[in-house]
Amino acid sequence: MSAATTLAARRRLLQRLLAVALLPFAAGQRRVRAATAPLLSVDAPAAKAVKYVEDARRAPGAAPGSSCATCALYQGPNGSTQGPCQLFPGSEVKAAGWCSSWAPQM
Repeated sequence: MSAATTLAARRRLLQRLLAVALLPFAAGQRRVRAATAPLLSVDAPAAKAVKYVEDARRAPGAAPGSSCATCALYQGPNGSTQGPCQLFPGSEVKAAGWCSSWAPQM
């Protein structure tokens, strides 16, 4: 296994562990949220930092089946077209979107 592959695997593991650690806080935020927040722009610095795209099919690093809707950080209700994400407080993301911080739901 190359050093780059090992580093990428470690990074994914750390992202997943962070996502699991933040889940209890996410549940509390979901109840507090009242109004719909604006949609995150793909041009926002935070979005660019994690390579956010509004369509996971266009993301070079996305695995089949990975999208915001299937991410542990996504807080939108099942079946929604967009919702809040723990990475972008005050903004919503497309459920069909994807970013490099994607972590599977547990």
